[in-house]
Amino acid sequence: MHVTSEVAKAVITAFYGKQPAYSYFDGCSDGGREALMEAQRYPHDFDGIAAGAPANNMAVQNTFHHGWNVLTNLAVDGTFMLLSAKLPMIHTAVLKACDPIDGLTDGLIDDPRLCHFDPLSLLCQPGQDPATCLTAAEAGVVQRLHDGATDAKGNRLEPAIAHEWGSELDWALFVPSAQGQTPQSANFALSYLRYLADPNNPNPAYQLTDLKLTVSSFWKTVLPSSTYMAAMDPDLNAFQRGGGKLLLWHGWNDQHISPQGTLAYYDAMRSTMGAKTVDHFAKLYLFPGVAHCGGGEGPNTFDILTPVMAWVETGRQPARVVASNVVGGTVTRTRPVYPYPTVARYDGTGSIDDAANFVAYTPPKEAPDNYKWVGQSLYSPGYQTWPQAIDGKLVIRPAHTSPTKP
Repeated sequence: MHVTSEVAKAVITAFYGKQPAYSYFDGCSDGGREALMEAQRYPHDFDGIAAGAPANNMAVQNTFHHGWNVLTNLAVDGTFMLLSAKLPMIHTAVLKACDPIDGLTDGLIDDPRLCHFDPLSLLCQPGQDPATCLTAAEAGVVQRLHDGATDAKGNRLEPAIAHEWGSELDWALFVPSAQGQTPQSANFALSYLRYLADPNNPNPAYQLTDLKLTVSSFWKTVLPSSTYMAAMDPDLNAFQRGGGKLLLWHGWNDQHISPQGTLAYYDAMRSTMGAKTVDHFAKLYLFPGVAHCGGGEGPNTFDILTPVMAWVETGRQPARVVASNVVGGTVTRTRPVYPYPTVARYDGTGSIDDAANFVAYTPPKEAPDNYKWVGQSLYSPGYQTWPQAIDGKLVIRPAHTSPTKP
């Protein structure tokens, strides 16, 4: 991306006879990781950056996160305990329990962190149709998929809450519809574990069951690739001093990359740089009901780049962003989304499908978060590396030091 920006600017300058007045980057998923990599490593490439659902925790995301999605659903005999036919029933129960929490029953959970759904509430009773309930094994899988990867002692191998309540309809990414299928999560994890975790020693024979869920295995697996593949350095002082503006966004129902990773990064930025400093150049938006980079049941069509451009060029700080549901070219619902931690609240008049009938509300207390996990030191400055390809090998030269390990 850095080299591309240099070439693009050179071409623009040659063609128009002057340099571009402003440069912007807008990306989602791996594009969101690239966006943050630009802000962290090349802070003068872009004036404004929009980073959506960033895969900034790349090494953990594509090893323990996606690996756990599959492994925690396997019975001793290698069959899947939970199949996707049960997902709509689970989702309906989650909405019944948690949709009204924000004061409006509208098919959306405004802040899933406030939802404390218990899958055991769906346990099958004697004589009940098994299609309408869960076995104890299935309920255990649902809870573990929500909670995220841990070792046998309960140490978290990824940030808490791997899949927010309310996102169940999109869990087919890792919950198969039939035995014998290979979930997409398995493909994500195996591609990384075989060829990227240790790029100088590829292992095409690696199987998902070779991934050990231990603390020692965690560090062996995610280092050193985290030091150059991930984009987790929270020190954006150089980007901020150069006048750069950053807009982070994530869908609460993201089935692929947990919004908790983006929240943890935003929290690390505020701890590292100071909340007041961060607020002057960075904003975070969380979209209820939106899946990975779009889709989902919530209003999922919105313009995130224009607010960044206005912020850079006029100094107007981003305020509400109006998101829409569009069905067959027709807008069926609009909702405002405000910079975190402010949320939208229905004013009690008019249609709940019209953004004009919602106002900004900032909760007196933010929902509790738990960013304590084995790899939390990865959200720190100073350990990123600058690799070089030499004689067919990737030579990793540390910038400073490696992150602190337990």
